[in-house]
Amino acid sequence: MTLAIFDLDGTLLSGDSDYAWGQFLVEKGLVDTQVYQEANDRFFLEYQAGTLDIHEYLAFSLAPLTQFTRAQLNELHNTFMEEKVRPMMQTKAADLLKYHKEQGHFLLMITATNQFVTQPISDALGMDHIIAPVPEIVDGYYTGKIVGVPSFQDGKVTRLNDWLAETGHSMEGSYFYSDSRNDLPLLELVTHPVAVDADDTLSKLAEERDWPHISLRN
Repeated sequence: MTLAIFDLDGTLLSGDSDYAWGQFLVEKGLVDTQVYQEANDRFFLEYQAGTLDIHEYLAFSLAPLTQFTRAQLNELHNTFMEEKVRPMMQTKAADLLKYHKEQGHFLLMITATNQFVTQPISDALGMDHIIAPVPEIVDGYYTGKIVGVPSFQDGKVTRLNDWLAETGHSMEGSYFYSDSRNDLPLLELVTHPVAVDADDTLSKLAEERDWPHISLRN
């Protein structure tokens, strides 16, 4: 099956689910408001600039998960989906996913946002599979650590290649949709790279390389 690969934040969603989860925790009073807000803002700016230390960020973003049971976290995530994520879902993105599905393509999400945040979003969007940073769970509780390679920048290519080896899927005829300069390693790997509401760096490169640049904004 032809792979149709999608970034999540800023691509299929009109905003950033990782940043929104941090905002959600702040608004619900579940973290130290000022400290967490300032750090969340700083990491988000570093991501946009292409300078984010993914390991430092994941240590920060996964730490709150250690304070709750899985049942509590599932309840929080359900509320998060309704209050933060669903307003970021886009009709044009849903139409694009439907188009690829109708072509018989395999819908694969690859995101740098951890799997606790993104698995339910992937399910809601009807993806066939998701590759995301995997939070470690021991005895039913999140430890705040990550398992394996985070799917960020070159790590997206590493994780994808591992998945290809495991599943036997092929990159022949593949698509990848992304908004971010951070995804250049994977955009350069696929058959059909597509910029989506891209940042300035990716917009310029897409123009130089004659890549399609589309908008999914409603």
